[in-house]
Amino acid sequence: MNRTQQRIEEIRNNGYQLDFSNVFNHAFENYKKIALYAGLIIFVFYFLLGVLGSGIVISIFGIQNFTKESLENLQNLKLSGDSFIIYMASMVLLAVFIAPFTAGFLKMADCADKDEEFNVATIFHYYKLPYLTNIIGATLLISIISISISTAMESINLSILGSVISLGISLFTYLTIPLIIFGNFNVIDAIKTSFMVVSKQPFILIALLIVAGLAAMVGFIGCCIGVIFTLPFIYSMTYAIYCAIIGIDAIEESNSKPNIFL
Repeated sequence: MNRTQQRIEEIRNNGYQLDFSNVFNHAFENYKKIALYAGLIIFVFYFLLGVLGSGIVISIFGIQNFTKESLENLQNLKLSGDSFIIYMASMVLLAVFIAPFTAGFLKMADCADKDEEFNVATIFHYYKLPYLTNIIGATLLISIISISISTAMESINLSILGSVISLGISLFTYLTIPLIIFGNFNVIDAIKTSFMVVSKQPFILIALLIVAGLAAMVGFIGCCIGVIFTLPFIYSMTYAIYCAIIGIDAIEESNSKPNIFL
């Protein structure tokens, strides 16, 4: 049993304490190390993703169909049948595609925290086996459940309840990806462990996440593009929370291969 597993057992039996100010200070100090680099990567990535997405939509529907009236009709459109399936599949695939990329920001935060060198390649660190399998598996499972519930609730005019349930799922699975990439957990164990850990201190975690979200949104105040450089604070907060609760095992990646999927 490694140190991470021992810590998980301690949390399961005795819970844990989380100091708000210590976690915030750790997140902020680490954020300052990655803000500029991570912000530039986010800008380039989402710019290219936006261009690609726009190109696909325009090629399918034609630019002449994008009028003010058609956009208003699209907002009021209720999906059903094939359209619903396509929408669901698109949302899930987008989440699956982005998940290893966002995990790379946690790797960047880890490198910065240890004063190790990081570069563009760091962001793509988890686009390789066996991490990729577990990250995709966890994201796929969580996304299908969350999007299905949210869409089902919206179809019966209970969109607020659906949003609350989806937020709850996001909260309790919040540590799934860090557990996979730092704790070498498989999909099921990572999700189960995340539920257990978050359930011990949900309110202080909610408070930290709200503060992280507000800090990320500060970029909108001065200039909308500024949010690109404040958004990395969310990843820095995730890393700081994981470090405070569980800690990072100081073991070589080559000597500790993560379990595959289940």
